[in-house]
Amino acid sequence: MPGETVAAIVLAAGEGSRFGGGKLFADFGGKPLVCAVVEEALKSPVYEVIVVVGYEAGRMRGICGHYGVRIVENRDWREGQSTSVRAGLAACGPEVGAAVVMLGDQPFAGAGAVRRLVEAYERGARVAVATYGGERRNPVLFRRDVWSSLEMELSGDRGARPFLRRHPEMVFDVECGEVASPEDVDTEEDLVRLSKSKEEERR
Repeated sequence: MPGETVAAIVLAAGEGSRFGGGKLFADFGGKPLVCAVVEEALKSPVYEVIVVVGYEAGRMRGICGHYGVRIVENRDWREGQSTSVRAGLAACGPEVGAAVVMLGDQPFAGAGAVRRLVEAYERGARVAVATYGGERRNPVLFRRDVWSSLEMELSGDRGARPFLRRHPEMVFDVECGEVASPEDVDTEEDLVRLSKSKEEERR
């Protein structure tokens, strides 16, 4: 079955300082924002879902724990997103052949995009990046054989973007604009706008 050796890693460790703190706990369609991402991950064709927590780890564990996902705490979360990527990869068992990294504040970059990345991996892609109108965003899939290189080049809060630029020979772009959206929540205004989109989607 597609994705039987792929793990989804949801990065949910940050404070959300631009939001004023507690961004991933903010209400989105009647649930905490992070839940929308976790639910999308669970609908994806993956072997397991790992949620990396940090800021208010106990509270986040309580919110996500009932989904049956695996919770991993990143005690170094203040040092940036790169530390959460490392924590998520380190939590993957030897049976995991690739990991899809998802961001906890992108509620619409979900199952449809992950499915396309997994399909690219099944066809041999080492690194598969979701694109929207040709622009690289998230999520991103990394095959296990590139993890060590990725981890060495990760730093601070920059994520994997510099790694992707330095290794174009590894990267396979996967257009996902018809099945997902990379819009994220940075401010309260973003939350209001995306919440309205969520309500319209339900109607």
